[in-house]
Amino acid sequence: MKILAASDIHGESKIAKRLAQRAESENVDLVILCGDITGFSETKDIIKPFKDKKKHVLLLPGNWDSFATADFIATLYGVKNIHGYSAIYEDIGFFGAGGARAPGPGDTSDSEIMKTLEKAHAGLKTTKKKIMLTHDHPAGSKSEFSGIPGSNAIEKAIKKFKPDFLLHGHIHEAHGLEETIGSTRVINVGREGKIIEL
Repeated sequence: MKILAASDIHGESKIAKRLAQRAESENVDLVILCGDITGFSETKDIIKPFKDKKKHVLLLPGNWDSFATADFIATLYGVKNIHGYSAIYEDIGFFGAGGARAPGPGDTSDSEIMKTLEKAHAGLKTTKKKIMLTHDHPAGSKSEFSGIPGSNAIEKAIKKFKPDFLLHGHIHEAHGLEETIGSTRVINVGREGKIIEL
């Protein structure tokens, strides 16, 4: 399975169109958007380019997306908002929690992030691989070089659920940064996107 994961588009349709073109040219099976989909500028044509390329899309809200907006976008375009939910594609389980402990309509506490991840993970019992999706970064991760502390809840969830991957965004200047925490490969997918083959 081939995935294109990205985050922090912030309503810029040019970025969404470029990512959709890449999803088509790389022949990806699934597109994942790890939050801050809307925000600073226009919000037109953010999901549509991926649907026009006939790509499956999972998304979750970031701190600049309201939870209602993420639900609305998912319903409007027939994609899945994975905040608090799970999905299975080709025996790979995906589960997620959006928002972040940061200013904006998606400002979320650590306790709420943990509850949401526990609820989402409950739907995955028999999958061979698990991929956790968040907007915020984990405490103790390399993304903390930004001076913004990571989420203790996400760090605990890595230890508890032992996902094969954690895909996140939030720290723009850390895009593309990869590391391993425990047995989990952690990737800040960033707005340029990251291709992941499973």
